[in-house]
Amino acid sequence: MPPHVLIFPLSMQGPLNCMLKLAELLCLSGISVTVLNTDHIQRSLIRHTDVLSRFSRYTNFRFETISDGLPDDHPRSGERFLEILEGFRTVTEPVFREMMVSGCFSSKSGFPVTVIIPDGSFSFALDVAEEIEIPLIYFETVSPCALWTYLCLPKLIQAGEVPFNGNDLDMPVKSVPGTETFLRRRDLPSFYRCDDLVNPVIHIIMNEAQHVPRAQGLIINTFEALDAPILVHMRNLCPNIYSIGPLHTLLKSRLQIAHKSNVSNSLWEENRACLSWLDTQPEKSVVYVSIGSMATMTVDQFFEIWHGLVNSGQPFLWVKRPGSVVGEYDDGEVSKHLMDETKERGFMATWVPQEEVLAHSAIGVFLTHSGWNSTMESIVERVPMICWPHNVDQQVNSRFVSEVWKIGIDIKDSCDRVIIEKAVKDVIFQRKNEFISSVKAMAEYSVQSVAEGGSSYMNLIKLVEDIKSMGNKAL
Repeated sequence: MPPHVLIFPLSMQGPLNCMLKLAELLCLSGISVTVLNTDHIQRSLIRHTDVLSRFSRYTNFRFETISDGLPDDHPRSGERFLEILEGFRTVTEPVFREMMVSGCFSSKSGFPVTVIIPDGSFSFALDVAEEIEIPLIYFETVSPCALWTYLCLPKLIQAGEVPFNGNDLDMPVKSVPGTETFLRRRDLPSFYRCDDLVNPVIHIIMNEAQHVPRAQGLIINTFEALDAPILVHMRNLCPNIYSIGPLHTLLKSRLQIAHKSNVSNSLWEENRACLSWLDTQPEKSVVYVSIGSMATMTVDQFFEIWHGLVNSGQPFLWVKRPGSVVGEYDDGEVSKHLMDETKERGFMATWVPQEEVLAHSAIGVFLTHSGWNSTMESIVERVPMICWPHNVDQQVNSRFVSEVWKIGIDIKDSCDRVIIEKAVKDVIFQRKNEFISSVKAMAEYSVQSVAEGGSSYMNLIKLVEDIKSMGNKAL
């Protein structure tokens, strides 16, 4: 019986996208894979993508579903994240344990799982894996630099750096090795800005920090040249790290498909008309704006960004996802100037094929929430960034973009039209050569990493070999 891997993604767009790419890479390597999605995610995925027909070519692949414990009409938005966690705790976790111990994935079934690859935040999955004595490899879909701040949380608490004492967010952080010269309080994950440690998200991160080093391995979506200074510290805690990024380009190279083509795992319908609009714009002139699948902004922030874009004088493509603006405004509040300038130089869409957009020659800068997938995709396509982080790993990512990799500008904790206008002009004009040079060099490293013999290429081979070895031991 060949090894059988169970991939269990976090039920959000970013982690799901990474996990499905990993699933396809493992299928191409001859490993049997089951992806366990929540019912809600699976319905959205089928509705908006060709995922069923795309994966039908693999006889060694199947989907299974599990309840997330929430009613069908629940919005599952970032603002109600604690309700999502509670649904998982009360419903999903016990059902998952039953599946693994005595159900469809157990040794009692006709096709038992031999290796589990869950999202890094699923501490309960390791408890189950240890109970039934099968190997588990975590997949952390956040950035390595942010994950390192998670793993250092016990040390940060012990040193008295978390929770914060006082309101100075520019105070240097000293208990995250490798970042002492540039990391400030405001660059730590957003949920570290708490008054006390009695916080459900802090509890999850502490669990993660304790569980991840106990796993048989750790998969991350990066390449060695990008994150080597952090990985050298992480390997002291987690020696078996598989850095196999950028995942989307590694998959495209294995499938031997055009670099600019899109393999969509989107949970929303993509507006492809934006690509035709981009065809009409000058090279490296367009500001692409997207705050990802979960982040939100207030009405005031929405208008500040809008004014900043218009005042910059540059054409812009703005992804305004349904629910991304919290609050209501009347169309009468929108000035004629904003409307006229947007009609002349702007394109607004609810969702777009981001990999193809970033690969378009018209894109000059990405105004981003600094999610890790977005950051990696921007690096690959040599697009400098303006970082406006929201939560999770994004505060850390934006600091690395500006201060370590020097491929963009970090405007965290501000949302002002003057700052946005200046940032756009800096990237497009004043500091253009500086940013283009830096991001080009990093993009070339990313290409080398997925080429035959490159670090990510070889790490994937090692991952496949280890899964087969672990699977044989489990059997």
